[in-house]
Amino acid sequence: LQAMSDNEQDWLALRPQEPSPSQCCGGGCKPCIYDVYEKELAQWERAKAKQDKSLLMEKKEQSNNSVLNPDTFTAFSVSSVEQLTEDTYQYKFELPGNSSLRLSLGQHIVLRGVVNGLEVQRAYTPISPGNAEGYFEVLIKCYEAGLMSQYIKTWRKGDVVFWRGPFGGFPYQPNKHGELLMLASGTGLAPMLPILQSITDDEEDETFVTLVGCFPTFDKIYLKPLLRDLARYWNIRILYVLSQETSLEKLPWSYRENTYTGRLNEDLMKTIINSCRRQPFVLICGSSSFNEDMIRYLKAAGIEENSCFVF
Repeated sequence: LQAMSDNEQDWLALRPQEPSPSQCCGGGCKPCIYDVYEKELAQWERAKAKQDKSLLMEKKEQSNNSVLNPDTFTAFSVSSVEQLTEDTYQYKFELPGNSSLRLSLGQHIVLRGVVNGLEVQRAYTPISPGNAEGYFEVLIKCYEAGLMSQYIKTWRKGDVVFWRGPFGGFPYQPNKHGELLMLASGTGLAPMLPILQSITDDEEDETFVTLVGCFPTFDKIYLKPLLRDLARYWNIRILYVLSQETSLEKLPWSYRENTYTGRLNEDLMKTIINSCRRQPFVLICGSSSFNEDMIRYLKAAGIEENSCFVF
């Protein structure tokens, strides 16, 4: 067998790497990381056929102009890191001048991290208002064994991080639904916050909202001051379901009447829906098992899938 020529080896080294399944965020992004790979592979094959490496130079892998783009990763610098609970952090990123990400409600952006030479991508939903100027904020839960978490935990103020997007989102329109029922588990709170803030910022929007936040314990409820402020609005009601608390006695007085202990199950779901002021349209965000459970309980309570939106 003839040894591979140096030229062949050079080309092989330049061939784009196929993404591993863990690199796809599963968010239905357009373009997906696999689309980007297909595009780069086609470009590599064209260049190799013509034996012209300069054809690979048009590869716009990342950009530093701080304008968010679905196709390329853009650099943003971390301006602050705040630990909210033992495993959850709020990260603030700088935007040049008074620019804004201009996200539609509930849209997510995709983060790229490199861990042990392996590229990983994950989707997160900014919790700052879509029109926030000069910054955006993301709520991230870090997992002990998570690849991306290992990378995120190293972030310090001033570090540069790469994002692309935006993708997805919920096509919210003021006053379209009489009442929104938001079912959020843990960081599933993230896409709900910009929608809540857009409702409270708009005096003409009279949509009722019932937000149900599911957390393990009282200490693990994120962003309590922000949620407390939102709950002061006449049309916003916030309920908590704490799966690992057994009694309400230890909770502050102000939380006792709107908190349930144990899990959000079929019976509690019926109770909550019966307490809604109008027939609700339901927004769901949590782990895939949480989302499946919620859809099942909603069905049992008479809410059809076309009255639900899962982030």
